Amino acid sequence: MKMKQKLIAGAIALSAMAGFAVPAAHAEVSAAVGAANMYYWRGLDLGEGDPQIWGDLKVSGAGFYGGVWAGSGDAVMGQEYDLYVGYGNAFGDFKFDISVWSYSYPKPASATEVVDGESIDVTPEALSPGDLVEAVAMIGYGPIAFTYYENLEGADDYNYMTLAGTFGAFTVKYGVHEDDLSHVDLTYAYNSKLSFTVGKVVDDVDGSYNDEAKFVVGLALPIE
Repeated sequence: MKMKQKLIAGAIALSAMAGFAVPAAHAEVSAAVGAANMYYWRGLDLGEGDPQIWGDLKVSGAGFYGGVWAGSGDAVMGQEYDLYVGYGNAFGDFKFDISVWSYSYPKPASATEVVDGESIDVTPEALSPGDLVEAVAMIGYGPIAFTYYENLEGADDYNYMTLAGTFGAFTVKYGVHEDDLSHVDLTYAYNSKLSFTVGKVVDDVDGSYNDEAKFVVGLALPIE
């Protein structure tokens, strides 16, 4: 499928919604706000150079989790909020996580396209919860993790997958968008709040995407 459809179908986001019951005595609620110099998503800059700000609220307990994430920075779709629910656990060095994500863009950014010398309004329609949905499955052992993303609703069939290794403060990730784009990221976590990422497209089948290296500075601040 075309990457334009993929850009509509997903986002780097921590997301979510609590769609399950967690006993109050065991539930934990956490919140955070953050910012980055770009909206970096799966090897691409969705904000076309604009910075991103975001906030999220998460409920978790007994391995289950869910929440809501909202952010700016998508140059095509505008402001975004995402919902998710999931379950994850670990047994020694083995770990796994399964979740479902819904992406919504209540007020897409305006956009035009020049056709035969005339500007045509191509602003996408606003999307409701559930219009774009992904299932995400992660399995890992020790420092290595494989994650698979599958479209469930709202776009042509597609998938995306990553293989990542975390060694101390460094994480190396290789990501593949079906059969038309792949990228490599190197991330250094200075601490739990500040991170630096260098990302590079390494295989662009049709040559239509910017393959220049991208440098991302991300800041996340918990709200206590």
